[in-house]
Amino acid sequence: MSITTAAPQTDDGTAQRIPLSYNQQFLRAFDKGETDGAFGHRHTLVCGWRVTGAVDTDALQRALDDVVERHEVLRTAVVGDDEGGHQVVHPPAPVALEVTDLPDADDTPRDVRAEEFLNDLDAAPYPVRELPHLRAFLGRFDTTDAVLVLATHHTSTDAWSLQVLMRDLVAAYRARAAGATADLGEVAQYREFAHYQQENADSSRIDQARAYWRERLAGAEITGITSDRPAQADLPSAYGVHRFVFDTELSKKVVEFARAERCTPFMVLAAAYSVLLRRRTGTTDVVFPTFSSGRYEERFADSVGPFFNFVPIRIDTGDCTTLADVLDRSRAACVGAYRNEIPFARIAEDSPALLAPFADGFLAVVAFEVLQSAFPLDGEDGGDGKDGKDGKGTDGPRFTEIRRRTLSQQVSSAIPDGGLWAMDVLPGGELAGSLKFDHNRFDERTARELVEQFRHLLTVLSGAPQTPLAKL
Repeated sequence: MSITTAAPQTDDGTAQRIPLSYNQQFLRAFDKGETDGAFGHRHTLVCGWRVTGAVDTDALQRALDDVVERHEVLRTAVVGDDEGGHQVVHPPAPVALEVTDLPDADDTPRDVRAEEFLNDLDAAPYPVRELPHLRAFLGRFDTTDAVLVLATHHTSTDAWSLQVLMRDLVAAYRARAAGATADLGEVAQYREFAHYQQENADSSRIDQARAYWRERLAGAEITGITSDRPAQADLPSAYGVHRFVFDTELSKKVVEFARAERCTPFMVLAAAYSVLLRRRTGTTDVVFPTFSSGRYEERFADSVGPFFNFVPIRIDTGDCTTLADVLDRSRAACVGAYRNEIPFARIAEDSPALLAPFADGFLAVVAFEVLQSAFPLDGEDGGDGKDGKDGKGTDGPRFTEIRRRTLSQQVSSAIPDGGLWAMDVLPGGELAGSLKFDHNRFDERTARELVEQFRHLLTVLSGAPQTPLAKL
């Protein structure tokens, strides 16, 4: 799995044992070695930003190293032992920064080539043993137009963390480019979160939430989709991703419909997804996992780590007659789930039958989420934040996240098991999405069919919610 080493010493010379968080324990259940599963070399998070303006690579290198020093989880190893495992924090080490020239070679637009550059890096392996869990790649079209890509191992970060890292990196870069160091203030470390979970494991709030979930999930199983081919234990996963962007008219209609129905866009999308699962599987009692940021207290909002939490959404459509009925169930299910959110490991303890599809070689669990952009950088400058200057009389770079992605990948970063459907509401209002799947289990044609069926259901739901389910 990861590097096995001695735990750090306390002042009195005794070994200090850092416990695993519940999420780290959950990830260990999907440990398949160094090339597959939760600790495999493709279970990574890779994000890219378009950079406009000159980049001082020396300042960028120092800023990357500052970020690793600030967030110790980026240099933390998860170690297995007879007591369930623990964390080991290592000293700061330099971040690998690769700078590549991307000269204009044909008529392909730079936006497309930027996405190709990002996809190539998303498909690359990053071993969990190599610390720190952060790599950076700068692809330069010219001196004032570039792409910055950050790659982390998913056992050390989540999507929210990437936003935090980039925000801190920009602040550190500004300071380094001006010959100073950034004063970012104190930040709670991931080890504090692990201790917090242990200390609050038997609190009254946790007990009340566990009671809610025991009742809510009684007799339930996560709804699995029958794959095109059964799983083979001796065959390593081969993940790819199908990407898509819905047209502006549909995207606008969905967002406006959600507002009119006093719902979040996720509630509307979840309703359409539950109907898709109902049609695909034949079950009317649908349960699918989604993800939350997992940051139960405000003090962890600026922290980096694998906080993400599995949250089961149960939508029983058995007595629903219209799409509007399903939306009502979706709204209630989402509100109840997030009001009673606790670590998924605690839910699974009380409802072990929920996980049955993971052990069925003919079924694949496809999680569904809407991405959360905690600290989006859409044109954030790398200067003093006012006039775009870096303190030396030159324009500081501006960073815009590459969120509108349309190029699918035969090879991509992986997940521990099953599939992952992710949606994103872009700044311009469009709905973008991706469906990550294992080529050994699914044909790409199946992924395309699922997305097209979902698009159709979303169109009907947002335009004619009283449509009977029997007529779909």
